[in-house]
Amino acid sequence: MKNDILTLAIQKSGRLSEGSVSLLKKCGISIQNGRSHLKARANGFPLELIFLRDDDIPQYVEDGVAAAGILGLNEVMEKKRNVSIVKKLGFSRCRLSVAVPKDVDYTGSEFLSNKRIATSYPEILKSYLEDRGLNAEIHPISGSVEVTPGLGLADAIFEIVSSGGTLLSNGLKEVETVLKSEAVLIARPELPEETGKLLEQLLFRIEAVQRAANNKYILLNAPSEKLDDIVSLIPGIKSPTIMPLAEKGWYSLHSVISEQDFWEVIDNLRESGAEGILVVPIEKMVG
Repeated sequence: MKNDILTLAIQKSGRLSEGSVSLLKKCGISIQNGRSHLKARANGFPLELIFLRDDDIPQYVEDGVAAAGILGLNEVMEKKRNVSIVKKLGFSRCRLSVAVPKDVDYTGSEFLSNKRIATSYPEILKSYLEDRGLNAEIHPISGSVEVTPGLGLADAIFEIVSSGGTLLSNGLKEVETVLKSEAVLIARPELPEETGKLLEQLLFRIEAVQRAANNKYILLNAPSEKLDDIVSLIPGIKSPTIMPLAEKGWYSLHSVISEQDFWEVIDNLRESGAEGILVVPIEKMVG
């Protein structure tokens, strides 16, 4: 692992890979020679990418082949390697859930006692069962787990669920959510000083992109007699920017609001007399 360049392992294909490359692009980092090779150098940052299977990434990071990696939290929890979760990234969200045939009367987790459960995540399932004092037969499967109950190989499954469409098509229903997963940035617990600085710089860019995605920039016009009321409604980072308009008695306010509070804030602003409300996406948000 070179100290003057950050080596980052990402999934070589699939939704998680697309999300990882998209995030890097928003951070001003592009890939030179695409993803047709095992390795690729990046433009815009001292970064080398390694393209791997997602379930191999924790070991490569633990062994020092890569300083950091982007993969699903589910794989980090399953592999139990000596790596640190540096940042949750907010994309490729899914959940690990228990599902049973749709005609089964599921009464709670105790239903799983002495049942056969097929899964691609035996370690997470084992921990879940042990925490509840349940004994069950865990059948690790690396293929289409959803078909096993229909074939008589299992009484239930424990698998990744996104939309739930695959479960429905196989006559299954989701009954327990065990883990909510998303893409995460992981790293070795102890990195050389220069490599650690590069990781901090990358993290700084990622956080700027995340802040931008979670906030909106708003501009609005307000009459002077309503100014104090409207300012009190804007939960900005600091106080909003206020500038007088050419029309006497009117002001323009500029601020940033959270995506989570967006519609409630906009409705309150309109009711308080704000006009000409303009909402603009933020590309980057630093500090």
